[in-house]
Amino acid sequence: MKLLLICSAGMSTSLLVTKMEQAAKAKEIHIEIMAHGVSEAKKLLDQADVILLGPQVRFLKDEIAKLASVPVLVIDMMAYGRMDGAKVLNDALKALE
Repeated sequence: MKLLLICSAGMSTSLLVTKMEQAAKAKEIHIEIMAHGVSEAKKLLDQADVILLGPQVRFLKDEIAKLASVPVLVIDMMAYGRMDGAKVLNDALKALE
């Protein structure tokens, strides 16, 4: 499974990516997570199974959803603030069901 996380500049999600990778490893799920800023991420939409938007770019959800053929979710603000990688991963997995 491939996830694309989009934030303002691509840097604020790096800790969250690490936490999500740890949660995936604990569940024995093979996952590839890409984290990028908006401009770079728009070039990668077709490479993801689920697209996750950081709360700071949630206003882009409709635009990204029109461009993508996969589920587009806004990361829960509390989970993002707490860097709760397990919750964010679970939300992404539910979107694939």
